Amino acid sequence: MAGTESEETSDGTGGLEEEQDWDAGMSEALEMVGRHVRRWRERAGLTQAELGSAIGYTEHQVSAVERGRRIPKPVFLDKADEVLGAEGMLAEFKEDVEKVRYPKKVRDLARLEDDAIELGAYAAHQIHGLLQTKSYAEALYGMHRPMLDEDTIERNVAARMARQEIFKRRPAPFLSFVQDEVTLRRPVGGRMVMREQLERLLEVGQLRNVEIQVMPTDREDHAGLSGGSFRLLDPKNGHKVAHAEGALFSRVTAERRDVHILEARYGIIRAQALSPRESLAFIEKMLGET
Repeated sequence: MAGTESEETSDGTGGLEEEQDWDAGMSEALEMVGRHVRRWRERAGLTQAELGSAIGYTEHQVSAVERGRRIPKPVFLDKADEVLGAEGMLAEFKEDVEKVRYPKKVRDLARLEDDAIELGAYAAHQIHGLLQTKSYAEALYGMHRPMLDEDTIERNVAARMARQEIFKRRPAPFLSFVQDEVTLRRPVGGRMVMREQLERLLEVGQLRNVEIQVMPTDREDHAGLSGGSFRLLDPKNGHKVAHAEGALFSRVTAERRDVHILEARYGIIRAQALSPRESLAFIEKMLGET
């Protein structure tokens, strides 16, 4: 999950994703939706091919949805609801389906964030996902290699934006971020995207429960150079966990030794970085130069 936090591929057919990294709860939810689609279709006296033709999908795609093997987009459920006369019964599933469309690793990470009373994150290569604007996230996924198809980009961006609900939580968790200076200077998406992104950092950095710090590139001593990006999450119940990212993987660990190492490293990184007040002034200066 380095940078893109669990990219998954799809075949791009009609906005429906093949089953990939699904857990039991996700499969159960999709099977339930599929059963309801089939019952309404049979009640309307239509074949799978006829329903597909009426809503702009193939027989195979309708069959896959009914078997719980593909994730229908909201437009699929809206059109099926209208054609089958379900009076909103199928359209009501849109919110539930939208949640399970997110990649499993992202959903697992979101659950950890939802349970956290404190989160600390060091971002070495890009703006941290919780701080990204939609345009920045889209540009970031767009430069992924191998290239991702549009449906996968859309799905991952939506998942990333949904995680930012953490800023609206009450009681508010304490959130701290350290961004390497290079992440603020790399023109991801171009000048206007970066201006919007810097403005977003300034906006979030004003929240009372959020501290954003910048690690300048002129620091001779930088504890973050000994590893990649990571975050620490302190849940309401249970022990603190760490989430570390690499080039081809990411993992969550609750091993006390691993967590203590990253805790110590994060403390040193924060001490070496600019203070939150200095950092916001630094970001504001960069905005004026962008």
